[in-house]
Amino acid sequence: MNTFWQFMKRNYKIVLLITALSAILWSFMPNKKEDPEKDKLLLELLTFVLEKGHYDPVAMDDAFSKSVFKEYINSIDPSKRFFVQSDIEEFKKYETQIDDMIKNRDLKFFELTYSRLIERMGESRKIYKELMDKPFDFNKDETIDTDYEKMPFAKNKQELRGRWEKQLKLSVLSSVTDKQKLEEDKKKSDAKYQVKSLSELEKDSRETTLKSLNEYFDFVEELTRSDWFSIYINAIVERFDPHTFYFAPEEKDRFDVSMSGTLEGIGARLQKKNDITEVSELIPGGPAWRGKELEQGDLIMKVAQGNDEPVDVVGMRLDDVVKKIKGKKGTEVRLTVKKVDGTIKVISIIREVVELEETYAKSSVVKQGDKTYGVIYLPKFYINFENKDNRDAFKDVAKEIERLKAAGVEGIVMDLRDNGGGSLQTVVDMVGLFIQDGPVVQIKSSGKRKEVLYDKDSKVQWDGPLVVMVNNFSASASEIFAAAIQDYKRGIVIGSKHSYGKGTVQNVIDLNQFVRSSSYGDLGALKTTTQKFYRINGGSTQREGVLSDIVMPDRYSYIDMGERDIENAMPWDKIDEAAYTVSKTASFDDVIAKSKERMAANPTFRLIDENAKWINERKDVNVYSLNFNKFKAEEDAIAEKAKRFKGIVDYKNNLKYTSLPYEQELFKNDTLLAQKRERWHESLSKDVYVEEALNVLSDMKSKAVLSKGSISLKDKKNKLAEVK
Repeated sequence: MNTFWQFMKRNYKIVLLITALSAILWSFMPNKKEDPEKDKLLLELLTFVLEKGHYDPVAMDDAFSKSVFKEYINSIDPSKRFFVQSDIEEFKKYETQIDDMIKNRDLKFFELTYSRLIERMGESRKIYKELMDKPFDFNKDETIDTDYEKMPFAKNKQELRGRWEKQLKLSVLSSVTDKQKLEEDKKKSDAKYQVKSLSELEKDSRETTLKSLNEYFDFVEELTRSDWFSIYINAIVERFDPHTFYFAPEEKDRFDVSMSGTLEGIGARLQKKNDITEVSELIPGGPAWRGKELEQGDLIMKVAQGNDEPVDVVGMRLDDVVKKIKGKKGTEVRLTVKKVDGTIKVISIIREVVELEETYAKSSVVKQGDKTYGVIYLPKFYINFENKDNRDAFKDVAKEIERLKAAGVEGIVMDLRDNGGGSLQTVVDMVGLFIQDGPVVQIKSSGKRKEVLYDKDSKVQWDGPLVVMVNNFSASASEIFAAAIQDYKRGIVIGSKHSYGKGTVQNVIDLNQFVRSSSYGDLGALKTTTQKFYRINGGSTQREGVLSDIVMPDRYSYIDMGERDIENAMPWDKIDEAAYTVSKTASFDDVIAKSKERMAANPTFRLIDENAKWINERKDVNVYSLNFNKFKAEEDAIAEKAKRFKGIVDYKNNLKYTSLPYEQELFKNDTLLAQKRERWHESLSKDVYVEEALNVLSDMKSKAVLSKGSISLKDKKNKLAEVK
C-alpha cells in the first residue's frame, strides 16, 4: 500500500517538528519555564519585525485570522484524530479574532486549544490501547478514506473512536500483508520452514504497531507548552509567506549548524533507546571518533562537566542529554557509558569544532570511452557566517575544480539536485568561477531600487564544457547559479522540467536585540523574507523556477511540485534586465537536439516516464479496503504493476567513478570515508541522469570562451544574505 504521499502531504508540519526534535540531535533545548509574559512579548516582537521588515507584509485582518486558524488547527491535528466537532465549534469563536488577539497580546485562543489538545491526546492514548488489545476482524467488507484534508472532524467521541479503529486496522492490515510476503519468501528458500498463520501475523503486527504508537505518544508527551506555542507562532508568521519562520533558541542553533556544516561538541549522533541515550554514529574526524573509546551502541548513563560530579541522565529527555554533552571548544566532558558487553566505562572527551563531512562538496573522476570528466556534487551553498576563514562552498568547489583539472578532465558536471540553497554571497562567488566577470543576480527590497550583485574577478577557474544538473528540489541559491549559467549561455542546464521556484531572500533577525532586559532568557530569532531576487535577464525564479534546457523525465514529471503548489507563495514578476554579454559559443541547439533524440530512444527514460504517469494516477488514491482478501488483491495488483518499473532500480551505466588522489590518501586512515565514497560511486554507476549529463558534455566539443563585454563594474558591496 502506498499511503506515503497522502501522509506526507497532510502531516508534514508535525513530521517536521518530530524530525527536528528527535532521532539525531546536535543541539539542545534549554530548561523551559512556562512564562505567558514571555509568550506575549514574542507576539509583540514578531508583529513589529514582520510589519517593518517583511518584503510584502500582509494585512492582519479577519481573512488573515481565518487562514491562521485553519493552518494552526491543521498543524496540531493533521489527521483529525484528536479533536471532535464540538471542539472546533468552540475554537471557532476566535476564528476572526486572532488578528486582534495578536495585537492585544491575548493568549486565550492558544491556551484553550493547547489544554484541549493535551486532554484529547490523553483520551486518544486510552482509545488506541483498548482497540489494540484484541484482534481485528479482517472479514468485514468496509473501507477507509485517508483524505483527511477534505474530511470533516468527527461529530462526537464515538465517531472518533470509529476513525481510530479504522486507521489502526489499516496500519495492522498493511503490516500483515508485508509480513505474509516475508513468510512466503522464507518458505521458498527453506521448504521445512513453518509459515506463521494469519492470526499469528495479525498479533505480531498489532504488537509492532502498538509499540510505534507508544513511542510516538511518549515523545509527544515530552513536548512542552513552549514547543506547542512555537507551532502556534509559526502558523501566524508563515501566513506572510512560506519561508518566514520563527526559530526558538535551540532551533536557531541547529540552523547555524546546517548552514555552516560545523558544530562544537564531541562529534557523536545520539538517539533515544527506551529511557537511555544511545550513541548511533560517530562523526569521522571528530574528537569521539579519534579517541577510539566511545563506540556506536554505547549507552550513556551519566554526564559530567570536567571534574564536576556526574549527573544521571537515564530517563532524561534526549534534548537535555545533548545539552549536557554539547559545549564550547576546549572544554572537557566525561561520559559514563555502558558498553555493548555490559561493562561500565568513564570516557573523557575534549570538545572541538566538528565538521559534518556529508554536508560538503565532493567530486569524482569518470572515464567515458577515451574521455575523462569530473562530477562535483554540492548538497548546499554552505558558509560559516561567524567565521569567514572557515570552509565554505565557494572555496571548496574552487579546490575541487583545480583538482579535477590536474586529473585532466575535459568537462564538468555540477550536480545541484536536491540542493535547497544557502548563502547568497557564496553563490555569487561561485558563478564567478565559470564566467569572466559581470552581473550574477539582481536583488530588490520592498520600495527600493534594484541592486545588482556582480562577479568582479576576471579570473575564470573553469572555461571548459559545463553541465548543471537540477531537479524539482533544487531551490533558491541553486536556482541563482543555474539561471546565471543559463543566461550567459555558459553551460547547459539539464534535469526536471523546472526547479523548485523559490525566488525570495531571507534574513535571520535576532529578536533579543529589541529587548533591553534579559530576564526572559533567549527569545530566539525570526527568519523572514526581506528581498526578492531576479535573474540577470530580469525574470524572477519565484514560482516558475529555472526551466531546464534539456528536460529529463522523473517520477514527478506530471505532479505540481515546488513553490507554485504552495497556497501563500509570493507571486512571479519581472524587472528590467541587467547589462551582460553572453558566451561567444552561445548556441547549444545541436547538443540539446542530440540529447532529446538519445533520451527518446533510451528504454530506461521511457520507463521512467511511464512510471511518472502511473504515480500521477495513483497520487489521489485515498480509499482502501479493510477486507483482507480485497486489500491483498489490491496490493498484489500494485506489486505486479510495480514489477514493470524494476528496470529503473536495476539500471547500471557501466561507468567507473574514482576518487581524486588526495581523497585516496585519506582513505588509508579513514575507512568510513572510503565506504561513503564507495557508496556514492555505486549510486553514480546506477544513475541514468548523470550518464546522460556526461553524454551532453561529450557533445559540447569546443571550450567555452567568454567575452568580457562592456559592463561597467561599480564598487558595489555584495550583501550577505541567507537564501535557504
